[in-house]
Amino acid sequence: PVQSYTTKNTNNNIAIIGNQMKLPKLGLVKFAKSRDIEGRILKATIKYNASGAFYVSVQCEVPNFKPLPQTNEAVGIDLGITDFAILSTGRKVDNQRFTAKMEQKLKREQRKLSRRYEQAKKEGRDLRACMNYQKQRRRVACLRERVAFQREDFLNKLSTALIRHYDVICLEDLNTKGMLKNHKLAKAIRDVSWSSFVQKLMYKAKWFGRKIVEIDRFFPSSQLCHACGHRDGKKPLAIRVWTCSSCGTTLDRDINASKNILIEGLRLLKQQP
Repeated sequence: PVQSYTTKNTNNNIAIIGNQMKLPKLGLVKFAKSRDIEGRILKATIKYNASGAFYVSVQCEVPNFKPLPQTNEAVGIDLGITDFAILSTGRKVDNQRFTAKMEQKLKREQRKLSRRYEQAKKEGRDLRACMNYQKQRRRVACLRERVAFQREDFLNKLSTALIRHYDVICLEDLNTKGMLKNHKLAKAIRDVSWSSFVQKLMYKAKWFGRKIVEIDRFFPSSQLCHACGHRDGKKPLAIRVWTCSSCGTTLDRDINASKNILIEGLRLLKQQP
């Protein structure tokens, strides 16, 4: 389903020359450069998407990679659906809902594609020869691709901002596969892409000399009071604000959870050798 190939750089057969890229067997090809190439080019992957567009990604070796300067700041992050990320600082990052925003338009275009498929099937025509079907297929693919690019851009910008601002980032080890079995929330969970976000934080932390601490998924972050540590037990999701029965502190469910994640993460970090 993915049409791509990877080629290694041998004797400088991959190079950037102005607005053109030199590729083996293809020679010079015009391309739109999204960012400057740094370091020594190792390999290039050319991919053909369902939307009909070609993309090239270049892997480079960058010498003397320097970590970011220390900020002496730590943060706990509680990942959610209504708000994508709730920080222990009190900041809430809105869930962009890229798929939901495009859903109605995507449904409409998908129905057109289905009608054209049924018509071609009824007439006994080869789909590759049906220009209207192929045009509509590319239109649907473009919409899906736009959603994927928007999500990827959002996750990259947020993860980079967090890595730049904090030396230590504490997260819950979420059981995403298990949560997807809840059919009422599965669609929303796929849209937020928690796993991809955590993955980006992991490799960027490795690049820039930051630390990621994962909290056990069974840690009761939403049941504890961050002020006194009293455990009040489970609460329905409808309860967003509650008062600690021990110290009387008024707690926001999500912010309280992120603060508990930070406290537990720092505790685990001190125990590491």
